[in-house]
Amino acid sequence: MNWLNYHHLLYFWTVAKTGSITAAAKELRLSHPTISAQISTLEKNIGHKLFRQVGRRLELTQMGQVTYRYANDIFCLGEELRQTLAGKLTGGHVALKVGIADVMPKPIAYRILAPALTLPEIHAVCYEGKPAMLMAQLAVHELDLVLSDFPLGPQFAFNAFSHLLGESGLSIFAASAVARKYRKGFPGSLEGAPFLLSTANTSIRRSMDHWFASVGVRPQVRAEFEDSELLKEYGQDGGGLFATSTMLEKHTLLHYRVKVIARVESERMRYYAISTERRIRNAAVTLIVNQARRDVFE
Repeated sequence: MNWLNYHHLLYFWTVAKTGSITAAAKELRLSHPTISAQISTLEKNIGHKLFRQVGRRLELTQMGQVTYRYANDIFCLGEELRQTLAGKLTGGHVALKVGIADVMPKPIAYRILAPALTLPEIHAVCYEGKPAMLMAQLAVHELDLVLSDFPLGPQFAFNAFSHLLGESGLSIFAASAVARKYRKGFPGSLEGAPFLLSTANTSIRRSMDHWFASVGVRPQVRAEFEDSELLKEYGQDGGGLFATSTMLEKHTLLHYRVKVIARVESERMRYYAISTERRIRNAAVTLIVNQARRDVFE
């Protein structure tokens, strides 16, 4: 098959969606024989049967189910494009509802969202919350996507997809007065060093624990924080060493009185946009994903 006749695909999709050729004929305002003939042509062109007769009903074959999923994406995307263009032409806005996991570093979330937030036609609503709560909202389509520093896990029993935006190593910081002390002999110098760590429910904490074990050092854990900005505030006052994503290194040096001790490239922090679409159709979400991959995580 060298090309696909989208009229034939539309007739097939409508039959599959409505459940019968009779119902499809009524919706499309075409005759029963016309639709039946067009679907037969489509089956001949692609080399597969799409329906099988079960009693008085039509059921999709295995290849019919695959074709239906693609056809559904195609025609739903076309409708979304039509509505988006209509909204732009009438001065309307495209709604974008984003959930941001509470453990996601806010400067990174901002960088990811910034390209979409600068467009006047996009009306963004951003929520912050626990991942479990955000995933529940995503499952019932109250959110268009969720930004997180970990992919969707098996504990979330609904059909969603984790789109990797990019990754970064880790940088270890300390207050200016003590940074020099721990640079010498790194990483062995960290044995017994006072450390400020994120709480156990965060990806960065799991990465740090793994790295400590891999290099054989046991720091002295002074405090644990869920809020990464509060952790840095305490760190700049000499409360202990701390780590952040390397992509936030410039931001951290600019806003806090700290110095870089070392970078850890063996541990990778990964950031995801999680949506219910395998192939993203929402124009604003597509913009976020594409520009994050191209510009934020270059």
